[in-house]
Amino acid sequence: MDALHPRLLVTRFADCFTFYAAVLPDLIGAELIKGTAAGPYANWDVDDQAVLVLFDRAAMADIAGTTALPAQSAPAQDAVMFVCRVKDVDAGLDLCVRYGAIVVAAPTDREQWGPNLRTAHLRDPDGTLIELQSY
Repeated sequence: MDALHPRLLVTRFADCFTFYAAVLPDLIGAELIKGTAAGPYANWDVDDQAVLVLFDRAAMADIAGTTALPAQSAPAQDAVMFVCRVKDVDAGLDLCVRYGAIVVAAPTDREQWGPNLRTAHLRDPDGTLIELQSY
């Protein structure tokens, strides 16, 4: 039974689907369980547990009754970040960049955050902040 998992509401569903379908298997061993680039829903599991779900933002706005509101907010700080523990931060970042990620912060050792912690930060095609970490 899936207890908790992130569900990203995305505007560019096909681009995000293509990105995550390409990187999640190698990055964290996730397998696509349901969905296609046509949307509006896709999910990836690791060991039969959901690790990421994409859902089309417009479809959710229709359900939530928020279609009259703007799809994009004014520039602001991030409110959510998708964190992936990986074996090799540098290799994971290279993989993500090959599939369209934008680098926000290069791989850096962050001992102040924890022993042997290394991170990199990037954005997926829809702009969601992602942290790759190893320790």
